[in-house]
Amino acid sequence: MITREVKIINSVGLHARPATFFIQKAQSYKSSIWVEKDDRRINAKSLLGILALGISKGMSINLIADGPDEAEALDGLAELINTGFAE
Repeated sequence: MITREVKIINSVGLHARPATFFIQKAQSYKSSIWVEKDDRRINAKSLLGILALGISKGMSINLIADGPDEAEALDGLAELINTGFAE
């Protein structure tokens, strides 16, 4: 299991469209992946879970992955976040 902290830089945070891109990317990996904000941890492959966290611009979140492609999963998701979801 590995963890990586990332900062949300896109203008609207992880809402609607960016959240959809995020979960689609997360679903492309075999590993179990979670997003952790404050003391809440949710499944990164759940749109409702991501939206329920209310992640906005400037917030830091932890990405946690456990499985055969965990490093690749965190690299891919962090890259998606760091590019601002191509907005």
